[in-house]
Amino acid sequence: MYAVVHTGGKQYRVEAGDIFRFEKIPGDVGAAVSFDKVLMYSDGENVKIGRPVLGDVAVRGCIMEQGKAKKILVFKYKRRKRYRRKQGHRQPYTAVRIDSIEAPGSPASAQKQES
Repeated sequence: MYAVVHTGGKQYRVEAGDIFRFEKIPGDVGAAVSFDKVLMYSDGENVKIGRPVLGDVAVRGCIMEQGKAKKILVFKYKRRKRYRRKQGHRQPYTAVRIDSIEAPGSPASAQKQES
């Protein structure tokens, strides 16, 4: 069972039990998060595709970490013009553990099967 959610201007294919790094989401560590912009949902047999979103499907999760990614150096250079600009950037992120995918006609909490 999986779903495709839209958050932070990006789309992610998520399953219950996975941990993802999303763009910064406001909230404290341990707080519950709900993703309502679900673009696609599959329970293994049936696939539901939203136009543009599915209103009856929600993905629930828990914030595991708030942090910053590794530093990226942005270096602009023009040869023979004495032009150099060096700038660093660290993108903030939120690590979220996906707890359940809730859809009508499925179990209330679809937990990932441990093999």
